[in-house]
Amino acid sequence: MEYSSLFVCLMGMGTVFFGLICLIVLTAVMGKIVGSHGAPAAVPAPVSAVSATPEPNRQELAAAVSAAIAEELGADITGIRIVSMKKL
Repeated sequence: MEYSSLFVCLMGMGTVFFGLICLIVLTAVMGKIVGSHGAPAAVPAPVSAVSATPEPNRQELAAAVSAAIAEELGADITGIRIVSMKKL
């Protein structure tokens, strides 16, 4: 027996949607099971200082970034010029 391509396509999509619905139901059930044991007490977030770690040496950081870019591009490191670097 040979199946049409439309039938195969619909069966494949139906199988995927059925699997996704099963995942949603199982996730909801597990959430209810785990949530029923009671929520843990809220832990206050630690207060951090402005910056406990010192900033790295800018020249070393620029050299490391240049080397990474050169490696990714497959170019010579002398051909890469970093104009500016901003902390995001």
